Amino acid sequence: MRFFDDIEIGQRREIGTYTFTAEAIKNFAAKFDPQRFHLDEEEGKNSLFGGLAASGWHVGSACMSLLVADGQRLAREAVARGEEVAVWGPSPGFRDLRWIRPVLAGDTVAYVNVVTDKRTSASRPGWGILTARTTGTNQRGEDVYSITASAFVPMRKSD
Repeated sequence: MRFFDDIEIGQRREIGTYTFTAEAIKNFAAKFDPQRFHLDEEEGKNSLFGGLAASGWHVGSACMSLLVADGQRLAREAVARGEEVAVWGPSPGFRDLRWIRPVLAGDTVAYVNVVTDKRTSASRPGWGILTARTTGTNQRGEDVYSITASAFVPMRKSD
């Protein structure tokens, strides 16, 4: 993971893709969002979605999983280069969560993260707060998801 000092506003990362299979949509919905249009193809087809639709929470969870995996990959690469790894703090929250279009069975969503702001934390010396917007786009080039989230990120220690 990177330190606050190493991250620039406008920095863009392609964090990965996730394909929403009918099985995955139904399994997630059965556990976390058991609404008819997430659980049954016919119900989905007859809904406003026009097909078996992934829960918005599933779309967001896939995004979070890819963000974590990307951070872990960056950390492994830093260790392999002999660099210190920044251990990020918690997130103080998010805003502007949008489920723009339905994600239907068979859709593949590509997620991209762009840093939109960074500032020094007033309450935690040695930490900054990073804000980024993450978007998801389906295989047809249509935006389907977006969220703006923040995280506490450590600054490099001065010698």
